[in-house]
Amino acid sequence: MDFVRIGEKLINRNKLLHKIDQILELRVKGLSQQETAEEVGVDRTFVSRLETLGEVRKGGKIALIGFPIKNKDEIQKVAEREGVDFIYLLTNSERWNYVKTEGGLEILNHVISVITRLREHDLVIFLGSNMRLKEIEEILGNEVVGIEIGESPIAEDKFVDPEELAELIRKLKK
Repeated sequence: MDFVRIGEKLINRNKLLHKIDQILELRVKGLSQQETAEEVGVDRTFVSRLETLGEVRKGGKIALIGFPIKNKDEIQKVAEREGVDFIYLLTNSERWNYVKTEGGLEILNHVISVITRLREHDLVIFLGSNMRLKEIEEILGNEVVGIEIGESPIAEDKFVDPEELAELIRKLKK
């Protein structure tokens, strides 16, 4: 079990995650926020705030960034077909070749340029490691939808299911 100490309290993270899953399942089944709150034993406002916290804004401009992607060309085509506005994908070798051939200032300028481009979009889909996902969420804020493709550090290209990505993009555009 995963525990966290906050002052005198010992918090069971798994218990919290189970309750959140239970709330979401009841809401998906069609129960109202009030009915769900009563069923789970929380305030209705908690259910409302939980939904707001997890809400992903739909529509608008979408960007896709990911590395290291094994089927990069296929994912690029899927994203283009689905109308993604900005696509930045790298294989592992492309990523390391760039680092080896460019100087520090060029890399810094490029990273800032990419971040600036991403911030112009309403939503960013990020394909990457667990650590990079946390970092990109911190940099860009709440409008990131992450697909974790491995534990950091990822040393080889990872396959991304093109149909799952296409379905996600379609859902985000509705």
